[in-house]
Amino acid sequence: MLLKDLAHDLERHWLRAVLAAWLAICVWLVWQRWAGIHWFALGDTDDNLRMVQVRDWLAGQGWYDLRQYRLNAPEGANIHWSRLVDLPIAALMLVFRLFMSPFDADRWAAALAPLIPLLVIMLGVALACRRLVHPLAPLPAFVALIFSAMLMTMVQPLRIDHHNWQLAMVGLVMAGLADPDGRRGGSTAGLASAASLSIGMEMFPYLGLAGATIALRWVWMGTDAAPRLKAYGQSLSIGTALGFLLFASHANWAARCDALTPVWGGAMVAAGVLAAVLASLRLDGRGGRLGAAALGGALLAAGFAWLAPQCLSNLEGISPEVKRLWFNNIREVRPVFLQAPKSKIPLLISVGIGLAGHGLLLWRCRRDDRLAAAAGVALMALAAALMLMWQGRAGPVAQLLSLPGIAALAVGAGEVLFARLAAPVAMGALAVLIMGFGGAGGQWGVRWLPANASAKAKPGRAKTPDPARMARRCSTIPAHAPLNRLPAAKVFTFVDLAPRLITITHHNSITGPYHRNGNLILDVHRAFRATPDAARALVVDRHHADYVLICPGSPESTLYTRDAPHGFYAQLAAGHAPDWLEPVALAGATPFRIWRVRTESVTSDKPVLDLRGKTPTSPTQHRPESAR
Repeated sequence: MLLKDLAHDLERHWLRAVLAAWLAICVWLVWQRWAGIHWFALGDTDDNLRMVQVRDWLAGQGWYDLRQYRLNAPEGANIHWSRLVDLPIAALMLVFRLFMSPFDADRWAAALAPLIPLLVIMLGVALACRRLVHPLAPLPAFVALIFSAMLMTMVQPLRIDHHNWQLAMVGLVMAGLADPDGRRGGSTAGLASAASLSIGMEMFPYLGLAGATIALRWVWMGTDAAPRLKAYGQSLSIGTALGFLLFASHANWAARCDALTPVWGGAMVAAGVLAAVLASLRLDGRGGRLGAAALGGALLAAGFAWLAPQCLSNLEGISPEVKRLWFNNIREVRPVFLQAPKSKIPLLISVGIGLAGHGLLLWRCRRDDRLAAAAGVALMALAAALMLMWQGRAGPVAQLLSLPGIAALAVGAGEVLFARLAAPVAMGALAVLIMGFGGAGGQWGVRWLPANASAKAKPGRAKTPDPARMARRCSTIPAHAPLNRLPAAKVFTFVDLAPRLITITHHNSITGPYHRNGNLILDVHRAFRATPDAARALVVDRHHADYVLICPGSPESTLYTRDAPHGFYAQLAAGHAPDWLEPVALAGATPFRIWRVRTESVTSDKPVLDLRGKTPTSPTQHRPESAR
């Protein structure tokens, strides 16, 4: 009776329950990240650059101009993003600026903006679980969500990167596939797919598979599934066209393969039109419908290959050298089995349990109307799990798509437990199971793994700095404060340091980790691996930098010491600067080391520039903002 009463209440008030759960999770996330919010500890390079992009737009940069002019000034760096994700961040910043300082407005906008896509994700998951599994299924799904570490990382405060909105759209696609109302479900899936593609192409494999399952449903069911396919095609084509016209930057009007450009925009509009046309055909037999769908798909694929052969591989358009020196060293693009145990074990446990749950769900609804929808969501989950074998960055979407499966297992286990045990005991046992399903068991288990012996300092040898710890130190506001005492200048620094540098100081830099700027990335990587004389040609002659900045021991620096143990960076880290650089002493316990490029008027015996306890006095030198 307890479960029946609870299910009845949730069926009537499911939206209130979702909102209550969302508010509770929001409070927990803000409390957990309070120190990070205070110190404006934006999560990674993309979060930092997103903040700079929004600031620049609010300061007057054009809507369709997404070049970042504080990188590679004056030409700027080519950023392939979309303005769509900027909108909620900018709206919050403008509201908060009415009663806060600009810095506090930026902090709280970055803190609260990710909680909006979290709500969309929870709504999508709740709808999919209610429609496919059981009215109570959203509850275990939300518990599993909390313990899905990689997924929750994407929606925690300060994560203003675009991936959380892409995940939110995948959640809505799941809800659309599960919707028993064909027209509404097709429209939801089509519009959510168009919005996700307008943001970026990362979710394309899963969105494409969702569209294929809608088409296959029409092949199998005929006219009963035609309204869903037609609504999907119409909303996909119209939504994609509007997304391109409203949000594609000037740079994305070129025939590129890494964003919603004319290449992918045209293909998606054509795919939507094809789906709508297929749904309008009066074909009685499954064979005829399958033939029509196969012919249409083949024509679409052939046209794409003919018009955009460059997009059949190497979507990023990067050179082999950029791939070797930089791209292949990015942790998230490596297969999951090469990730650290503390990351991959909980991830694989939750995804594996989710796939098992999808199998159970398919078995339980094999003879009812939910089968086609359940199969569509299960195929997306399987695709994400397989994608992990190629790139670990599929982890968040794999955990998201596993939630309906975890919910199905939890509901099945709950039915057994409540039938055999007293309600309090059954409730406790079920809670433990759900947390384990969501990855909590894996997170707890990895704590008992033996430490990596290679990470321990050997007797008589200095302990090697932890790269992750050094990366955190080099991203803090206190670490950057001494840099803000220097006059505003162009700073030649690591690719991964530049976005944070331009976010919390007044300095400019060369480039960040953005693949369209492959030549700039190469210049940085070549310079720090080169001899000091060769590095000077890049730092001074090509980029006219005023300073060289390093953070010894940070993750990127390990690449330079590994590949060039006697190169430019290695010599700087060892304290051996070439004569064209002048060391600058910084105040405080900063992890940075910085050198000023000598001009022709500087003599070799000039004393070290010392800024400890001093601030710029020249009228041309900028004082840092008080909040930074």
